[in-house]
Amino acid sequence: MTTVTDSPGMVRTMAWMNYAFLLAMMAVIAGILTAAMTMQYGYGELPCPLCLLQRVALFGVCLGIIQSFRHGFSYQNTGVSLVFTIFLLIVSVRQTLLDIYPRPGHEYIGTEVFGIHMPVWSIVIAVCILTAYALKLTALGSNDHLSDVQPAQYPVLSKIAGLVGLYVVVIAVINTVSVFVQCGLNQCHTFNYQLLQ
Repeated sequence: MTTVTDSPGMVRTMAWMNYAFLLAMMAVIAGILTAAMTMQYGYGELPCPLCLLQRVALFGVCLGIIQSFRHGFSYQNTGVSLVFTIFLLIVSVRQTLLDIYPRPGHEYIGTEVFGIHMPVWSIVIAVCILTAYALKLTALGSNDHLSDVQPAQYPVLSKIAGLVGLYVVVIAVINTVSVFVQCGLNQCHTFNYQLLQ
């Protein structure tokens, strides 16, 4: 029996909503990563090892989204984003618990944003991503026809997603280079750029 949600027009609308949601999420994460790197270079705040892992997690969330735009929507790509979101939550909770009581060598690193340090923001970000995916799955359900609609059928959305995805890749490359400059092949630290001494 065919339902309203299986009609071609409804499937296209739901697919557009799905891709628009993914694009919005990737754009917000790109903005967060840009803010983190602006604070790193603008204010000279070197990211700690756990902060770097949080960035890796955010890049991983974007990886799942980029894959959906490159190869079409699939729940495997959603799974990649969700696994990295859980990783972000674990790392940020660990860092928050380590630094929740300030003591020598274990204070929050970096400037507060609206009175909150980045590890705590990362918890909020991870919970927001998980909530957003839960709401998306609730609203769009498990419509198997979503994977039949390719992103190329929405040229404007697809082009914007391609540019945002490229921007995320460029940020990832810059971040990787700065990590090698900061840490070399040794354990990372937050005191100075090792290779610039």
